[in-house]
Amino acid sequence: MAGGNETAEVARRRMVEQQLRARDIFDPRVLAVMGKVPRHLFVERSLEPFAYEDRPLSIGEGQTISQPYIVALMTQLLQVQPSHRVLEVGTGSGYQAAVLAELAADVYTIEIIPSLAEAARARLEVLGYRNVHVRQGDGYEGWREFAPYDAIVVTAGAPQVPPPLIEQLREGGRMAIPVGGAMMTQELILGEKKGGRFQTRSVAPVLFVPLTGKGGGQNGK
Repeated sequence: MAGGNETAEVARRRMVEQQLRARDIFDPRVLAVMGKVPRHLFVERSLEPFAYEDRPLSIGEGQTISQPYIVALMTQLLQVQPSHRVLEVGTGSGYQAAVLAELAADVYTIEIIPSLAEAARARLEVLGYRNVHVRQGDGYEGWREFAPYDAIVVTAGAPQVPPPLIEQLREGGRMAIPVGGAMMTQELILGEKKGGRFQTRSVAPVLFVPLTGKGGGQNGK
């Protein structure tokens, strides 16, 4: 898939070994899922040869699918368990949702751009992800109907952590979100709700498209 006659399976195995395991992705469940989900089916056909390279790729509408390492890192930070209910803000191509769906009981994902939401819903259905629920709308407000969530991931840069998302996070739950005003000054933040308080720490500098809607910017992943 990455050029020549390399198959998608071989390309994914190489991706896992060289881009993930060789760095700081150590959770065996995350490594296994990253080696299973067909990333090449979440990108435009013309970009399939580059699907397993460690870089973001365009998915149209000015949005991108994140590089595999960032998807793996954010997933690992969430410590998703089989019983968990997970909220994703910024469905994009549906790739992150598919990765989470392999680990969680249910994934609720929100996309503000109608065409991306529709395409992701159809793609995930074709691939058999029955535990992913896609909604078109503004993810800033979360999805109160199914709260609280054991984990929340935001795949677009926000000026600050949206208060509604903190409210919808279960006690003991985790949230991974890129935070920063300008695209060049974002930090990936891990937040945990402990004793009713949302405690955060910075994990790494990142570069995401900005959150749109009430949060300002653009959903995407």
